[in-house]
Amino acid sequence: MPFRAKRVYDPPSPGDGFRVLLDRLWPRGLSKEKARVDGWAKELAPSDALRRWFAHDPEKYPEFVRRYREELRGNPALAQLQALGEEGTVTLLFGAKERRHNNAQALLAILEGEGGV
Repeated sequence: MPFRAKRVYDPPSPGDGFRVLLDRLWPRGLSKEKARVDGWAKELAPSDALRRWFAHDPEKYPEFVRRYREELRGNPALAQLQALGEEGTVTLLFGAKERRHNNAQALLAILEGEGGV
């Protein structure tokens, strides 16, 4: 599946394919025109409780991925996202400043089978 992750504040590129925002809240200071988001999958964002617990602490990241995977289990939006990936490239967009330890990178790992759902 051709999934990739990218910060929503980075400029869109032709290779992004279908751009999906994975945050529950719209990114601060970013217009919809500038973001060029094709879909907003709030239902795939981590719960507020999980997001607050994680707080982008790299030491908590492995446990965050495990808990996030549990939250996603049985979520029909995940199957829809996987189907989009079968059609072409899908870029998972995130607003966090932390580029390596965030929900989009965790979902990318899950989709690539590094955590299974």
